[in-house]
Amino acid sequence: MTTVPPALDVDALIDDPRTKIIVCCGSGGVGKTTTAAALGVRAAERGRDVVVLTVDPARRLAQSMGLSELDNNPRRIEVEGDGELHAMMLDMKRTFDEIVEAHSDPDRARQILANPFYQSLSSSLSGTQEYMAMEKLGQLHRSGAWDLIIVDTPPSRNALDFLDAPERMGRFLDGRFMKILAAPAKSGGRLGVKVISAGFGMFTGVINKVLGVQLLRDVQTFVAAFDTMFGGFRERAEKTFRLLQTPGTAFLVVAAPEPDALREASYFVERLAEERMPLAGLVVNRVHECEDCLSSARAQAAAETLEDRGEHPLTSALLRLHTGRMLLAAREDRLRAHFSSTHPAVPVVAVPAQAEDVHDLAGLRRVGADLSGRAADAESAA
Repeated sequence: MTTVPPALDVDALIDDPRTKIIVCCGSGGVGKTTTAAALGVRAAERGRDVVVLTVDPARRLAQSMGLSELDNNPRRIEVEGDGELHAMMLDMKRTFDEIVEAHSDPDRARQILANPFYQSLSSSLSGTQEYMAMEKLGQLHRSGAWDLIIVDTPPSRNALDFLDAPERMGRFLDGRFMKILAAPAKSGGRLGVKVISAGFGMFTGVINKVLGVQLLRDVQTFVAAFDTMFGGFRERAEKTFRLLQTPGTAFLVVAAPEPDALREASYFVERLAEERMPLAGLVVNRVHECEDCLSSARAQAAAETLEDRGEHPLTSALLRLHTGRMLLAAREDRLRAHFSSTHPAVPVVAVPAQAEDVHDLAGLRRVGADLSGRAADAESAA
Protein backbone atom coordinates (compact mmCIF):
# COMPACT_ATOMS: atom_id res chain seq x y z
CA MET A 1 0.00 0.00 0.00
CA THR A 2 1.40 3.39 -1.04
CA THR A 3 1.81 5.93 1.75
CA VAL A 4 0.41 9.34 0.82
CA PRO A 5 2.38 11.99 2.74
CA PRO A 6 0.70 15.12 4.09
CA ALA A 7 1.11 18.13 1.80
CA LEU A 8 3.56 20.84 2.83
CA ASP A 9 1.74 24.22 2.81
CA VAL A 10 4.59 26.61 2.07
CA ASP A 11 2.39 29.73 1.92
CA ALA A 12 0.97 29.02 5.36
CA LEU A 13 4.55 28.67 6.66
CA ILE A 14 5.85 31.95 5.23
CA ASP A 15 2.65 33.89 6.00
CA ASP A 16 2.66 32.89 9.68
CA PRO A 17 4.10 35.85 11.65
CA ARG A 18 5.39 33.39 14.24
CA THR A 19 7.81 31.98 11.65
CA LYS A 20 11.00 33.97 12.17
CA ILE A 21 13.66 31.66 10.70
CA ILE A 22 13.53 29.13 7.87
CA VAL A 23 16.58 26.90 7.43
CA CYS A 24 16.97 25.14 4.09
CA CYS A 25 19.24 22.15 4.54
CA GLY A 26 20.24 18.99 2.73
CA SER A 27 23.07 17.57 0.69
CA GLY A 28 24.90 19.53 -1.99
CA GLY A 29 23.53 20.03 -5.48
CA VAL A 30 19.83 19.56 -4.69
CA GLY A 31 18.70 23.17 -5.19
CA LYS A 32 18.90 24.54 -1.65
CA THR A 33 20.07 27.97 -2.79
CA THR A 34 17.34 28.32 -5.41
CA THR A 35 14.73 27.11 -2.91
CA ALA A 36 15.87 29.63 -0.30
CA ALA A 37 15.86 32.47 -2.84
CA ALA A 38 12.43 31.52 -4.20
CA LEU A 39 11.02 31.39 -0.67
CA GLY A 40 12.51 34.82 0.01
CA VAL A 41 10.96 36.36 -3.11
CA ARG A 42 7.56 34.82 -2.41
CA ALA A 43 7.56 35.79 1.27
CA ALA A 44 8.57 39.40 0.48
CA GLU A 45 5.92 39.75 -2.21
CA ARG A 46 3.36 38.45 0.30
CA GLY A 47 4.29 41.17 2.81
CA ARG A 48 7.19 39.88 4.91
CA ASP A 49 10.46 41.76 5.46
CA VAL A 50 12.96 39.07 4.51
CA VAL A 51 16.70 38.56 4.40
CA VAL A 52 18.16 35.54 2.60
CA LEU A 53 21.56 34.41 3.83
CA THR A 54 23.38 32.11 1.43
CA VAL A 55 26.77 30.50 1.71
CA ASP A 56 26.90 29.36 -1.92
CA PRO A 57 29.82 31.21 -3.56
CA ALA A 58 28.34 30.81 -7.04
CA ARG A 59 27.11 34.05 -8.60
CA ARG A 60 23.89 32.64 -10.02
CA LEU A 61 21.86 33.69 -6.97
CA ALA A 62 23.07 37.28 -7.21
CA GLN A 63 22.40 37.32 -10.94
CA SER A 64 18.92 35.86 -10.52
CA MET A 65 18.16 38.71 -8.14
CA GLY A 66 19.45 41.35 -10.54
CA LEU A 67 22.78 41.98 -8.79
CA SER A 68 26.32 41.61 -10.06
CA GLU A 69 27.44 40.10 -6.76
CA LEU A 70 26.54 39.52 -3.11
CA ASP A 71 28.74 40.04 -0.07
CA ASN A 72 28.63 40.00 3.72
CA ASN A 73 26.30 43.02 3.85
CA PRO A 74 22.57 42.67 3.10
CA ARG A 75 21.57 44.20 -0.23
CA ARG A 76 18.04 45.21 -1.08
CA ILE A 77 16.30 43.49 -3.97
CA GLU A 78 13.41 45.26 -5.71
CA VAL A 79 10.35 43.00 -5.63
CA GLU A 80 6.61 43.43 -6.02
CA GLY A 81 4.25 43.53 -3.07
CA ASP A 82 4.34 45.21 0.33
CA GLY A 83 7.35 43.43 1.83
CA GLU A 84 11.08 43.95 1.47
CA LEU A 85 13.76 41.53 0.37
CA HIS A 86 17.46 41.65 1.18
CA ALA A 87 20.08 39.08 0.23
CA MET A 88 23.64 38.43 1.32
CA MET A 89 26.38 35.87 0.87
CA LEU A 90 28.38 34.74 3.88
CA ASP A 91 31.99 35.92 3.93
CA MET A 92 33.48 33.44 6.36
CA LYS A 93 36.64 35.38 7.21
CA ARG A 94 34.91 38.75 7.42
CA THR A 95 32.33 37.34 9.83
CA PHE A 96 35.13 35.91 12.00
CA ASP A 97 36.84 39.33 11.93
CA GLU A 98 33.60 41.02 12.98
CA ILE A 99 33.36 38.71 15.99
CA VAL A 100 36.90 39.59 17.04
CA GLU A 101 36.26 43.32 16.60
CA ALA A 102 32.97 43.20 18.48
CA HIS A 103 34.13 41.15 21.46
CA SER A 104 37.61 42.46 22.25
CA ASP A 105 39.22 45.84 22.85
CA PRO A 106 40.78 47.59 19.81
CA ASP A 107 44.41 46.77 20.70
CA ARG A 108 43.68 43.09 21.28
CA ALA A 109 41.57 42.94 18.13
CA ARG A 110 44.43 44.34 16.04
CA GLN A 111 46.81 41.83 17.60
CA ILE A 112 44.50 38.91 16.79
CA LEU A 113 43.65 40.03 13.24
CA ALA A 114 47.34 40.45 12.39
CA ASN A 115 48.33 37.05 13.74
CA PRO A 116 49.33 34.61 10.95
CA PHE A 117 47.80 31.63 12.74
CA TYR A 118 44.47 33.45 13.11
CA GLN A 119 44.49 34.42 9.44
CA SER A 120 44.90 30.77 8.49
CA LEU A 121 42.37 29.50 11.04
CA SER A 122 39.68 32.00 10.07
CA SER A 123 39.94 31.02 6.41
CA SER A 124 40.48 27.28 6.37
CA LEU A 125 39.66 25.51 9.67
CA SER A 126 37.29 22.61 9.05
CA GLY A 127 33.82 23.57 10.20
CA THR A 128 34.50 27.31 10.25
CA GLN A 129 32.12 28.01 7.36
CA GLU A 130 29.25 26.20 9.05
CA TYR A 131 29.97 27.86 12.39
CA MET A 132 30.18 31.34 10.84
CA ALA A 133 26.84 30.76 9.13
CA MET A 134 25.41 30.24 12.60
CA GLU A 135 27.21 33.31 13.93
CA LYS A 136 25.78 35.43 11.13
CA LEU A 137 22.31 34.01 11.76
CA GLY A 138 22.63 35.07 15.39
CA GLN A 139 23.71 38.57 14.35
CA LEU A 140 20.78 38.96 11.95
CA HIS A 141 18.30 37.70 14.53
CA ARG A 142 19.60 40.03 17.25
CA SER A 143 19.43 43.04 14.92
CA GLY A 144 15.63 42.77 14.65
CA ALA A 145 15.78 44.37 11.19
CA TRP A 146 13.80 41.58 9.49
CA ASP A 147 10.77 39.57 10.54
CA LEU A 148 11.90 36.53 8.50
CA ILE A 149 15.41 35.15 8.03
CA ILE A 150 15.95 32.42 5.42
CA VAL A 151 19.21 30.49 5.65
CA ASP A 152 20.72 28.50 2.81
CA THR A 153 23.05 26.14 4.66
CA PRO A 154 26.56 25.29 3.41
CA PRO A 155 26.82 22.71 0.64
CA SER A 156 28.17 19.66 2.41
CA ARG A 157 28.56 15.97 1.70
CA ASN A 158 27.61 15.38 5.31
CA ALA A 159 24.33 17.04 6.27
CA LEU A 160 25.24 16.80 9.95
CA ASP A 161 28.08 19.31 9.61
CA PHE A 162 25.64 22.18 9.93
CA LEU A 163 24.23 21.05 13.27
CA ASP A 164 27.59 19.93 14.63
CA ALA A 165 29.57 23.03 13.69
CA PRO A 166 28.96 25.14 16.84
CA GLU A 167 29.88 22.26 19.12
CA ARG A 168 32.95 21.36 17.07
CA MET A 169 34.18 24.94 17.10
CA GLY A 170 33.63 25.15 20.83
CA ARG A 171 35.53 21.93 21.41
CA PHE A 172 38.43 23.20 19.33
CA LEU A 173 38.66 26.56 21.08
CA ASP A 174 38.27 25.00 24.52
CA GLY A 175 40.30 21.87 23.84
CA ARG A 176 43.23 20.53 25.83
CA PHE A 177 45.70 21.41 23.07
CA MET A 178 44.65 25.06 23.12
CA LYS A 179 44.81 25.15 26.93
CA ILE A 180 48.35 23.75 26.90
CA LEU A 181 49.42 26.37 24.39
CA ALA A 182 47.87 29.10 26.53
CA ALA A 183 49.66 27.92 29.69
CA PRO A 184 52.81 30.05 29.37
CA ALA A 185 50.85 33.25 28.86
CA LYS A 186 48.52 32.48 31.75
CA SER A 187 51.35 31.59 34.14
CA GLY A 188 53.28 34.79 33.51
CA GLY A 189 56.67 35.79 34.88
CA ARG A 190 59.75 33.73 35.58
CA LEU A 191 58.12 31.74 38.38
CA GLY A 192 55.35 30.63 36.06
CA VAL A 193 57.82 29.64 33.42
CA LYS A 194 59.81 27.57 35.91
CA VAL A 195 56.70 25.79 37.15
CA ILE A 196 55.70 24.56 33.70
CA SER A 197 59.11 24.49 32.03
CA ALA A 198 59.81 20.77 32.50
CA GLY A 199 56.58 19.35 31.08
CA PHE A 200 55.92 22.14 28.61
CA GLY A 201 59.50 22.16 27.39
CA MET A 202 59.28 18.52 26.36
CA PHE A 203 55.92 19.19 24.71
CA THR A 204 57.11 22.19 22.72
CA GLY A 205 60.28 20.36 21.74
CA VAL A 206 58.18 17.75 19.98
CA ILE A 207 55.75 20.29 18.50
CA ASN A 208 58.62 22.46 17.24
CA LYS A 209 59.83 19.57 15.12
CA VAL A 210 56.36 19.08 13.68
CA LEU A 211 55.14 22.65 13.25
CA GLY A 212 58.28 24.74 13.32
CA VAL A 213 59.37 27.33 15.89
CA GLN A 214 57.73 30.36 14.24
CA LEU A 215 54.35 28.67 13.74
CA LEU A 216 54.29 27.52 17.35
CA ARG A 217 55.02 31.05 18.50
CA ASP A 218 52.24 32.38 16.28
CA VAL A 219 49.85 29.83 17.76
CA GLN A 220 50.84 30.68 21.33
CA THR A 221 50.51 34.41 20.66
CA PHE A 222 47.09 33.88 19.11
CA VAL A 223 45.84 31.72 21.98
CA ALA A 224 47.08 34.22 24.58
CA ALA A 225 45.25 37.08 22.86
CA PHE A 226 42.16 35.04 22.03
CA ASP A 227 41.75 33.34 25.39
CA THR A 228 39.29 35.86 26.82
CA MET A 229 36.92 35.26 23.90
CA PHE A 230 36.62 31.47 24.33
CA GLY A 231 33.66 31.72 26.66
CA GLY A 232 31.84 34.04 24.27
CA PHE A 233 32.12 31.51 21.46
CA ARG A 234 30.62 28.78 23.61
CA GLU A 235 27.85 31.01 24.91
CA ARG A 236 26.80 32.21 21.47
CA ALA A 237 26.96 28.67 20.09
CA GLU A 238 24.60 27.49 22.83
CA LYS A 239 22.21 30.41 22.25
CA THR A 240 22.12 29.80 18.51
CA PHE A 241 21.48 26.10 19.04
CA ARG A 242 18.57 26.91 21.39
CA LEU A 243 17.27 29.45 18.87
CA LEU A 244 17.14 26.73 16.25
CA GLN A 245 15.00 24.62 18.59
CA THR A 246 12.33 27.29 19.14
CA PRO A 247 8.89 27.06 17.49
CA GLY A 248 9.71 30.23 15.50
CA THR A 249 12.28 28.28 13.50
CA ALA A 250 11.32 25.92 10.68
CA PHE A 251 13.67 23.47 8.97
CA LEU A 252 13.03 22.56 5.37
CA VAL A 253 14.96 19.54 4.19
CA VAL A 254 15.67 19.88 0.47
CA ALA A 255 16.38 16.88 -1.74
CA ALA A 256 16.31 15.70 -5.33
CA PRO A 257 14.44 12.53 -6.40
CA GLU A 258 17.65 10.52 -6.34
CA PRO A 259 18.69 7.68 -4.01
CA ASP A 260 21.67 9.43 -2.39
CA ALA A 261 19.89 12.74 -1.89
CA LEU A 262 16.79 11.13 -0.35
CA ARG A 263 18.96 8.88 1.81
CA GLU A 264 20.74 11.99 3.10
CA ALA A 265 17.38 13.70 3.61
CA SER A 266 16.12 10.73 5.63
CA TYR A 267 19.19 10.81 7.83
CA PHE A 268 18.79 14.56 8.37
CA VAL A 269 15.11 14.19 9.28
CA GLU A 270 16.08 11.66 11.93
CA ARG A 271 18.86 13.86 13.29
CA LEU A 272 16.57 16.88 13.49
CA ALA A 273 14.14 14.80 15.50
CA GLU A 274 16.90 13.68 17.85
CA GLU A 275 17.94 17.30 18.45
CA ARG A 276 14.31 18.42 18.82
CA MET A 277 14.60 20.80 15.87
CA PRO A 278 11.24 21.90 14.36
CA LEU A 279 10.89 20.23 10.95
CA ALA A 280 8.42 21.85 8.55
CA GLY A 281 8.77 19.28 5.80
CA LEU A 282 10.60 18.00 2.75
CA VAL A 283 11.04 19.81 -0.57
CA VAL A 284 11.79 17.47 -3.48
CA ASN A 285 13.19 19.46 -6.39
CA ARG A 286 13.47 18.60 -10.10
CA VAL A 287 10.63 16.09 -10.10
CA HIS A 288 9.41 14.69 -13.42
CA GLU A 289 5.65 14.24 -13.39
CA CYS A 290 3.04 13.96 -16.12
CA GLU A 291 -0.61 13.44 -15.25
CA ASP A 292 -2.94 11.97 -17.88
CA CYS A 293 0.03 11.18 -20.13
CA LEU A 294 0.53 8.17 -22.34
CA SER A 295 2.05 5.39 -20.23
CA SER A 296 5.57 4.19 -20.87
CA ALA A 297 4.30 0.75 -21.95
CA ARG A 298 1.85 2.17 -24.53
CA ALA A 299 4.42 4.70 -25.80
CA GLN A 300 7.01 1.96 -26.26
CA ALA A 301 4.51 -0.30 -28.02
CA ALA A 302 3.49 2.50 -30.37
CA ALA A 303 7.13 3.27 -31.16
CA GLU A 304 7.84 -0.38 -31.93
CA THR A 305 4.81 -0.59 -34.23
CA LEU A 306 5.94 2.45 -36.22
CA GLU A 307 9.49 1.13 -36.42
CA ASP A 308 8.26 -2.27 -37.67
CA ARG A 309 6.26 -0.54 -40.38
CA GLY A 310 9.11 1.82 -41.25
CA GLU A 311 6.76 4.80 -40.81
CA HIS A 312 7.07 8.19 -39.14
CA PRO A 313 10.62 7.91 -37.75
CA LEU A 314 10.39 11.29 -36.01
CA THR A 315 7.20 10.29 -34.21
CA SER A 316 8.81 7.02 -33.22
CA ALA A 317 11.83 8.86 -31.81
CA LEU A 318 9.55 11.17 -29.80
CA LEU A 319 7.66 8.19 -28.42
CA ARG A 320 10.97 6.66 -27.35
CA LEU A 321 11.88 9.90 -25.56
CA HIS A 322 8.47 9.94 -23.88
CA THR A 323 8.96 6.34 -22.78
CA GLY A 324 12.22 7.24 -21.09
CA ARG A 325 10.60 10.24 -19.43
CA MET A 326 7.74 8.17 -18.04
CA LEU A 327 10.13 5.47 -16.78
CA LEU A 328 12.14 8.18 -15.01
CA ALA A 329 8.97 9.61 -13.46
CA ALA A 330 7.97 6.16 -12.21
CA ARG A 331 11.40 5.59 -10.70
CA GLU A 332 11.29 8.97 -8.93
CA ASP A 333 7.80 8.23 -7.65
CA ARG A 334 9.01 4.96 -6.12
CA LEU A 335 11.89 6.73 -4.39
CA ARG A 336 9.58 9.37 -2.94
CA ALA A 337 7.13 6.70 -1.83
CA HIS A 338 9.91 4.84 -0.06
CA PHE A 339 10.88 8.01 1.82
CA SER A 340 7.27 8.63 2.84
CA SER A 341 6.82 5.04 4.00
CA THR A 342 9.80 5.56 6.30
CA HIS A 343 8.70 9.03 7.44
CA PRO A 344 4.90 9.07 7.00
CA ALA A 345 4.38 12.18 9.15
CA VAL A 346 6.76 14.43 7.20
CA PRO A 347 4.89 16.86 4.91
CA VAL A 348 6.20 16.88 1.34
CA VAL A 349 6.03 19.23 -1.62
CA ALA A 350 7.31 18.24 -5.07
CA VAL A 351 8.76 20.94 -7.32
CA PRO A 352 8.70 20.06 -11.04
CA ALA A 353 11.94 20.18 -13.00
CA GLN A 354 12.31 23.56 -14.70
CA ALA A 355 12.59 23.81 -18.47
CA GLU A 356 15.69 25.98 -18.04
CA ASP A 357 18.02 27.17 -15.30
CA VAL A 358 16.64 29.81 -12.96
CA HIS A 359 18.44 33.03 -13.86
CA ASP A 360 16.10 35.89 -12.91
CA LEU A 361 13.36 36.96 -10.52
CA ALA A 362 10.69 35.61 -12.85
CA GLY A 363 12.29 32.18 -12.59
CA LEU A 364 12.40 32.43 -8.80
CA ARG A 365 8.71 33.39 -8.80
CA ARG A 366 7.91 30.27 -10.83
CA VAL A 367 9.78 28.11 -8.36
CA GLY A 368 8.00 29.87 -5.49
CA ALA A 369 4.64 29.19 -7.12
CA ASP A 370 5.58 25.53 -7.55
CA LEU A 371 6.62 25.36 -3.90
CA SER A 372 3.24 26.73 -2.91
CA GLY A 373 1.36 24.37 -5.23
CA ARG A 374 -0.10 27.33 -7.08
CA ALA A 375 1.83 27.16 -10.34
CA ALA A 376 -1.36 27.25 -12.39
CA ASP A 377 -2.41 30.51 -10.71
CA ALA A 378 0.99 32.04 -11.47
CA GLU A 379 0.80 31.02 -15.12
CA SER A 380 -2.71 32.46 -15.52
CA ALA A 381 -1.60 35.71 -13.84
CA ALA A 382 1.37 35.96 -16.20
